[in-house]
Amino acid sequence: MIIKPRIRGFICTTAHPAGCKANVDGQIEYVREQTPLPDGAFKNVLVLGCSGGYGLACRIVAAFGCGASTLGVSFEKQPTETKTATAGWYNNAAFEAAAAEVGLYANTLDGDAFADAMRERVIDTLKSDMGPVDLVVYSLASPVRQHPRTGVLHRSAIKPLGEALDIKSVHVDRGEVVQVNLDPATPEETADTVAVMGGEDWEYWMQALAEAGVLAPGCKTVAFTYIGTELTWPIYWDGTLGQAKLDLDRASGAINERLEPLGGEARVAVLKAIVSQASSAIPVVPLYVALLFKVMKEQGLHEEVIAHIHRLFATQLAADGALRLDDEGRIRMDNLELSEAVQAEVKRRWPLVSTANLDELGDLTGFREDFLKIFGFGFCGVDYDADVDPTLGREGSS
Repeated sequence: MIIKPRIRGFICTTAHPAGCKANVDGQIEYVREQTPLPDGAFKNVLVLGCSGGYGLACRIVAAFGCGASTLGVSFEKQPTETKTATAGWYNNAAFEAAAAEVGLYANTLDGDAFADAMRERVIDTLKSDMGPVDLVVYSLASPVRQHPRTGVLHRSAIKPLGEALDIKSVHVDRGEVVQVNLDPATPEETADTVAVMGGEDWEYWMQALAEAGVLAPGCKTVAFTYIGTELTWPIYWDGTLGQAKLDLDRASGAINERLEPLGGEARVAVLKAIVSQASSAIPVVPLYVALLFKVMKEQGLHEEVIAHIHRLFATQLAADGALRLDDEGRIRMDNLELSEAVQAEVKRRWPLVSTANLDELGDLTGFREDFLKIFGFGFCGVDYDADVDPTLGREGSS
């Protein structure tokens, strides 16, 4: 079939296998071109949420930067002869093929990472194939979570707290700067958001792995958060999302206590703003990101996802020097985004930006391009008019 992007709301319902492969291969090549990371910094790495964004980048850096064996977990839709898979399914296939070419162990388990059954599958795989892990990356991104203990299905709600919010945003498809009015979250919506995006599931994972004896001495674990600036705080850090992210901090402390006998460590890492399915759906954020990326590119400070994660490994996770920590003990990787020169210029442009001058003050075109690349579209060297097999010739795709 000939595969073209089909956009519906904040998602693309198709993905291009050759484009996804180009995305993975490009990130691998970037890592190979960098100064080598400390040899053997990590030997066995588990990535929960491995199929895209920061999780995929972590897996690539662990494997091709550290030479680590990797086990990934993600929940993907398989392809049929007439429908494409999710982009993550193609990303996983491309990563596993690239790892096999250089003799690296890489295995991906498909299913609900929130379920206890998946924890059992991971533990069984580690015991039979890999051995104890020395790094666990928690990078799950889902709008819903069925609680493994209660069976309750929790749905997150990205809303402000306390009172209605009227704030500037952008309609990405139309390229129009608009004002949006958002109702405040109810206590139940806030609790649900914390249940989905907070730290409880991270704790469940580390508890299960520790009790099964599959954590190596000195094991590290990291989960990701975003803080941003006062421009996005009303909908992000001061909203339901912020409550969930604060719960990650709580979980980090609890996990540290559990890892103390192993000499292990749990950290929350504050990363930069990126274009993702999640960020595209959050009001205000696409406009902020469009302005931010324009400014950072002008100042020579912009990082793609893989570059950002490589810097995390090179300077924090795999390094022997002092960590860049804030008062809450979080690793701060958003230092370039929050630099005075960048933020001063973004804040100067924020009240000025309108539909008429959006292309001048922001980079909405780049935002759209990055969004399509998530699904494998827009890569040089890929023939998007070619007839391709969406199943990649794999038996069992249904």
